[in-house]
Amino acid sequence: MKVPLLDVNAQNLPLEAELTETFTRILHSGRFIMGPEVTALEEEIAGFVGARHGIGVTSGTDAILLALMALEIGPGDEVLCPTYTFFATAGCISRTGATPVFVDACPVCFNLDVDDAARKVADKTRVIIPVHLFGQSAEMDGVMELAQKHDLRVIEDGAQAIGSRYKGRGCGAIGDFGTYSFFPSKNLGGFGDGGMVVCNDDDLAERARVLRSHGSKPKYFHKLVGGNFRLDPLQAALLRVKLRRYDDYTKARQGNAEYYTSRLAELDGVVAADPAHCCGASEGEQALGEAKLILPTRCEHNDHIWNQFTLRVLGNGQRNALKQHLLDREIGCEVYYPLTMDQQECFADTPEASRAGNEVAHQLADQALSIPVYPELTREMQDVVVGAIAEFLTMG
Repeated sequence: MKVPLLDVNAQNLPLEAELTETFTRILHSGRFIMGPEVTALEEEIAGFVGARHGIGVTSGTDAILLALMALEIGPGDEVLCPTYTFFATAGCISRTGATPVFVDACPVCFNLDVDDAARKVADKTRVIIPVHLFGQSAEMDGVMELAQKHDLRVIEDGAQAIGSRYKGRGCGAIGDFGTYSFFPSKNLGGFGDGGMVVCNDDDLAERARVLRSHGSKPKYFHKLVGGNFRLDPLQAALLRVKLRRYDDYTKARQGNAEYYTSRLAELDGVVAADPAHCCGASEGEQALGEAKLILPTRCEHNDHIWNQFTLRVLGNGQRNALKQHLLDREIGCEVYYPLTMDQQECFADTPEASRAGNEVAHQLADQALSIPVYPELTREMQDVVVGAIAEFLTMG
């Protein structure tokens, strides 16, 4: 049985009639830039995550860039961000002229190591960007305490974590800004690119809105140099259709993750990551014994929404071997991410101090492999995935 890593049609085609009606309504409206559909989605997303303001933008990448611009980050500034993340986080920092300072990862939740971030704060540090990777929140209490101590701004990169919560608070609504992506593979996946910035500060939100449209207010009068970061009404209207079903999508992902965990934990050589060792909660490393594969886990204070179900495959070359084993059996899987940011060629000229350390992140880049967890995945399909992994583990 073929098992894709993601099947967007399995989610979108059952909504075809409603999506088509929505498209037709926007077509007949003749309103294709901004307008009530964008405003409605902004209000719905802000309410959903618990923020005062939502600002619809062109992509999750532009959401990060807009937040940095609104905070007036530029040349001479340093910004802390995870080295184990998607490129956009660090790329946006560089686009402002600021210097990214790469922070190591927690081996349990894959998120930013707050202790390492604290060691890397310097006189020029102005912002910290925690990424809520794979659908689980970063350790936000530690991030906010560090930011308060050093007078830093906080931008939460929630591209993979819209709807995830940290101690009851929506990821993205805790720092100065939160950013989300509506890329089709995300938990709230759109029909092309799209994104959202959320904020609780009225003045920062207004500045972001002005910057979103070339820094113009009123029209054709520019006190700021912004960009064209506007979310299209068609994208907003289609996303609103899916937002109404988001809780069901999340419950399905969580159910799939629970099923994987229970089935895979039965296999010899498989252990679950121990939340007791997450983000420095206890000293020392988790005892792994003869483990060949480590399952991801949900930390108790987090509502994990499982954008990815990411295994750690131990042993030299074993991750790539398992990946090929699955692909040979038409089972989708992907490496997120094969290189950390400090290993990327485009950051080779970044000061050495900005790229130092990061040993855990380098291990994750050699070990991580994500398997299908999308909402429409059936138990039969999951059994095929589990069976293929079990076969691999017995091959020596």
